[in-house]
Amino acid sequence: MTEYTVKDIREKLFEMQDLEYKAFHSRLMPTISPETIIGVRTPALRKFAKEMAKYGETEAFMNELPHEFYEENNLHGFLIESMKDFDNCLKEINRFLPYVDNWATCDMMRPKVFKKNPQKLLSKIEEWMASGEIYVVRYGIGMLMTYFLEDEFDIKYVESVAAVESEEYYVKMMVAWYFATALAKQWDAVIPFIEEKRLEKWTHNKAIQKAIESYRITSSQKEYLRGLKRREVSSEAPAGYE
Repeated sequence: MTEYTVKDIREKLFEMQDLEYKAFHSRLMPTISPETIIGVRTPALRKFAKEMAKYGETEAFMNELPHEFYEENNLHGFLIESMKDFDNCLKEINRFLPYVDNWATCDMMRPKVFKKNPQKLLSKIEEWMASGEIYVVRYGIGMLMTYFLEDEFDIKYVESVAAVESEEYYVKMMVAWYFATALAKQWDAVIPFIEEKRLEKWTHNKAIQKAIESYRITSSQKEYLRGLKRREVSSEAPAGYE
């Protein structure tokens, strides 16, 4: 096994740097400084994470928090994703989440091992959604969207997302994304939340917009949703990302 030091990892990341991608991606990440973005394409970063997880010791790197660069955070997230033990994975996610400072790092962590124990995951999701921290709350909603809209679906999870109160753009966007996805997968159960205007106006309209953009929503459903849009209210989006 190879021990990957923080210095070794950083050097490797800069070897994979793509300056055009850095310029493009920086515009999508308004909450973090461009100086902290190296510019490594996601497929290359995932490949490196798999090599590290398979052949190396990653403990030193994962203990080095907070990381300096955006790609180091994403690499950390991909290493957590690769964990096979549910408890260890949950522990590491919980340890890392307070350091997540952007939507992309937050959204890319979807450990497959979480499917093995949905009820145990739920207790953590409840904690995350109640935390009041932007990306911790967003992650909790994302986990409900990823793992609890099909076989594990229960209307009470939709209720819990509808009850989220936040003026934070990246939380509201995740609520809208959740409802758009929930409409695609559980239309009959979820459409009453839109019909009854259970969401605040901006989130309500954004959920409808994202649902209408989805190929999983039928033409007749899209037409019905258009009729449920409410008078727009302003909610300025951070530059570069919806």
